[in-house]
Order: sequence, then C-alpha cells, then structure tokens
Amino acid sequence: MARQAAASSTDLDPARVPALLRDSFALVADDSDKVVAHFYALVFTEYPALRDMFPPMMDAQRDRLFQALVRIVGQAEHPEGLAGYLRELGRDHRKYGARPEHYEAVWRCLISALKRYAGTAWTPDMDAAWLAAYQLIAGTMIEAAEEDAHLAPAWWTARVVAHERRTPDIAVVTLAPDAPYPFRPGQFLTLETQRWPRVWRHFSIANAPRPDNTLTLHVRKVPAGWVSNALVNHTNVGDIVRLGPPAGTTVCNTTSMRDLLCIAGGTGMAPIKAMVEDMAKWNTTRQVRLFFGARHDDELYDLAELEQLAYRRRWLSVVTAVSHDARYPGERGMLPDVVARHGEFFEHWADHDVYVSGSVPMVRATIARLQELNVPLASIRFDAYGGMDGLWQPGAGQGVPVPPPAPAGPGTAVTEAPDADGGQQGVPTAAAGPAGSWAASASRGGGWRKDNGWRDEAVGQVRTAQTIDDWLISQAS
Repeated sequence: MARQAAASSTDLDPARVPALLRDSFALVADDSDKVVAHFYALVFTEYPALRDMFPPMMDAQRDRLFQALVRIVGQAEHPEGLAGYLRELGRDHRKYGARPEHYEAVWRCLISALKRYAGTAWTPDMDAAWLAAYQLIAGTMIEAAEEDAHLAPAWWTARVVAHERRTPDIAVVTLAPDAPYPFRPGQFLTLETQRWPRVWRHFSIANAPRPDNTLTLHVRKVPAGWVSNALVNHTNVGDIVRLGPPAGTTVCNTTSMRDLLCIAGGTGMAPIKAMVEDMAKWNTTRQVRLFFGARHDDELYDLAELEQLAYRRRWLSVVTAVSHDARYPGERGMLPDVVARHGEFFEHWADHDVYVSGSVPMVRATIARLQELNVPLASIRFDAYGGMDGLWQPGAGQGVPVPPPAPAGPGTAVTEAPDADGGQQGVPTAAAGPAGSWAASASRGGGWRKDNGWRDEAVGQVRTAQTIDDWLISQAS
C-alpha cells in the first residue's frame, strides 16, 4: 500500500472511521450489484493478468466480495472480531496465487467502484476511512499468508480412493492427500476438480483425523452446482482434486463438562459426525444426543454407521426424523420441532452445548426454535452447510461471542484454549507477529489510530448479536 496515501488519513479522528464506513457504504447500497460488477471490470481491464486467478463464471465470486464488504462494514465498530477471519482469508488466498502486490491493485479498483456509484456525496474523509480499513485488512491477510507459507503448501493434491453413491443425489467421497493434512474435527475445506479449474467450493470434512491421512466428504449435488455435480456424477476412483487449507471453528469445546446436543439436517451430518468420531477417542462422561433429519427416509444416508457408533459408545444416542413421509415409523415432522419435543426431558436443552449444521433455512429455523426454549446464542455453534456452490459458506456462524469482560462458564464458546495458529475456537485471538499485536490491542480497545493502527488504551467489547439474522449477516463470508 502506498505510504503517501497513508499520510492523507492521519488527520482523521479514529472514532469516526466506523460511521464513515457505514455512511459511505449506504450510498451504494441500492447499486451493490453494479459496484461489484464495475470493480471486477476494472480489475480485469487494468490488470488483465489477474483474470486467470478467477473462475470462468463470476456470480458466486461477486456474492462473496459483497458479503465480505458487508461483514467488514458491519463489524467496523468492533473490528477485533475480524482478526481471525482476515488471517484465514489470507491463508486461503494463497491457493489462488495471490501476492502482496495484488492488494494495491484491488484497493485502487475497489475505491474507484465505490466512488463512482456514491457520486458527489463521497467525501475525502470517506477516502481516508476506507484507506485506513484497507491497509489493516491487506496487512493482516498478507502477513498471515507469509507466515503460512513456512508451514503448509498453498494447496494439496488429493486422489479419490473411494466413491460411494448413497442416494441418487448424495455421494460419500474419500480422498487421500499427497501430504499430511492437519485439521480439527468439524472444520471444512475448499476443493477444486479437474473438470472445473479455478472453481473452488466448500465441503465439511466428515471424519476425525485418521492415521492414513484420508478425508471423507458428504456431497449432495445441487441444481446447477458445478463442483457438487462433478463430484457426485462424474468422479471416479483415481481422479485427482486439489484441496485448500482447512478452515472454520465449529469444533467441539473440549474444556466443557456439559452434555452435547447435535442437530444435523441432510449432509449437514458431515461436521457433526467428525466431532462425534473424535469424541469416541476421549469422551467417557459427556452425553451426546444427536438428531439427524431429512425429508425422506432414504436421505438418512449415514444412519447405519451412526447406529454402529452409538452401539459401541453408550454416551451417544441418535434420533432420526423425517419431515415428508407419513409412513416413516420413527419421529416425523420438521427437525426443530422434533428437537423441541425431546427437550421436555432435558430441561429444554438450556444446559447443553449445542451444534447445528444443515441448510441455511434449517439452521435459522432450528436456532430460532432453540431461542424460544431460552437456549442462549452463546451456547450454540452453527454451520450453514457448504457444498452449495457459493449460495452459502460453511463456517458462517460459529456461535455468538459474548462480551469479553463477562465471566465465561463451562460450555461457552469463548473459554477454550487457543488453537495452534493462535485463534480460539469461539472468538479469534491474536497470532504471533505484528498482525497478532493489532488483534491483541483490538481485544482491549478496538479503536482506530491516526496512523491506521489500533489504540491500546480504549475500552471496548464485542457486541452480542441480537437476532440470528443479525449474526448470519455479520458473519457471511
């Protein structure tokens, strides 16, 4: 980022940055599609060599860019929550071939697109606010990528070693990466097939780490889904795919003593199964009550393996529910209602750690139902399941952060020890190095300095989301 440009923002009152970001973004809200389209048009016209880094069809890519802007603007008041997200983005962007010099090109095109559609209402202070924000964003992502380059490849090559069609629309695919692939049960990965180069899609890993390093994915093909259709219909044993780094924080809170309520809709079973498999290695006391829902009984594609696991581990109980088959002999109805009915025997789940995974409507409906039962959002981790070809990204919600000053009891998502890379499972924290230091400062303060950094002395806290839609929107990636 140009040092000369940085000087123009040094006179900006740091307290004004969040409001300036919001106000300027509001100027283009009605033209968001045009802004994003114009941004990419500028990128590809002025920097044509960058076009090869992007997929042939840009619809999903445009959505992701806009969702990222929404998140950044939405969290401008408390930017400490962006630290882990930005570091994860920086690591992930290595697989596209992103380099430090690309960030200035992106900045020039982004600010030009915003100003074009904001018109005369755009002010020099808005310029300064966006520059301060972008310098921090780019610096964090670049540093995370450079650190990661010393630890892991930009991507892994993996061979398909098993492919099983469980239903006409669902396949269980097992991959053997060419190098160790460290991940935590409940995380997801991005995948590129040879059929669609440069088109990466998210899929949750459906197993705990194995000695042979293999990974299993549960894939449901969706209409017009490029990668999901390729994996279900056109993939065979021996085919080669590429994998991006693992990501996401919907993982089991191993420091909690509370029982678990796990709710999986369809192929949302993948991350839940990974967590349960891992618990089989160490859990002896915590009860796990797993609800597995589908529209029809043939979509309970992984039930046999779950029942075998429950037979071997008495702390696991499995309840299945079917919503659109009146002849099904088990529980019938929408999964949130089935969970609520069973909650009458368990104090309505208020004393459980809750994990939810499935489609966006299923996640919203389930968490809304749990809130009616007075289950706090801070006790819930959720993952709007991936593999939806860009309609939604897994890891979009990982439980709701609570204000840091409040004491955290067992089972809350913010009490866990940091991961190996410095990020907590519930709320991202600082990692080593300069980018980590600003995150640490932000957790204590969260203010903007005039030199585009952070203030240590300000007092702030993370605001708890008021509604599930607020949280889903703020966490969209």
